[in-house]
Amino acid sequence: MFTGIITGVGRIAAVHDLGSSSQHGKRLIIEAPDGYLADVALGDSIALNGACMTVTALDPNKICFTVEISAESLDKTAGLAQPGPINLEKAIRANDRLGGHIVAGHVDGIGTVSHFAQAGESWELRVSAPRVLGKYLAYKGSIAVNGVSLTVNSVTDFPDRTEASINLIAHTVQNTALGTLKTGSRVNLEIDLIARYVERMLSADPSLMKAIA
Repeated sequence: MFTGIITGVGRIAAVHDLGSSSQHGKRLIIEAPDGYLADVALGDSIALNGACMTVTALDPNKICFTVEISAESLDKTAGLAQPGPINLEKAIRANDRLGGHIVAGHVDGIGTVSHFAQAGESWELRVSAPRVLGKYLAYKGSIAVNGVSLTVNSVTDFPDRTEASINLIAHTVQNTALGTLKTGSRVNLEIDLIARYVERMLSADPSLMKAIA
């Protein structure tokens, strides 16, 4: 589990094929900030742009680490198949502060940046989400964009998509990889975990709810 509070900005330094067909995944070598991997061990979970991955190898000097991503995961995420900056978050411990919101590290869909520009001392980010995710987006609700816990300022539904407007403070832009986004960028989206349960309860067979009661 994660909180959506980015703890470091790394860089995908190399991407290697795990096979010769489209059914094969990729092996990524990721450079981490100085000291970031000091408490990381093989098998630990680290979210890469919001997608939970397992550390499969560590550089002896703990400068970089390796993960392997399946073809299925690559198909359902964005920004993990080419070199470039990437948001990092280690899995939370039981005694950690929950500074953002509960994030599972499971990407629900890929959104597209429709607007990203400075607005006063902040930045306005608008993301077009798949229409199927629109029902989970709410005013002042939470969403993880490339692994970053953010608050939705407004929601607009269109026939083919739902657009969420988000305000980013300068600190977030400067300390995550969100600052590299531009119009047309594809981003990983994870909806609020609580919204999943609310939808299930509302759509479940009433007889099941009576049985529980």
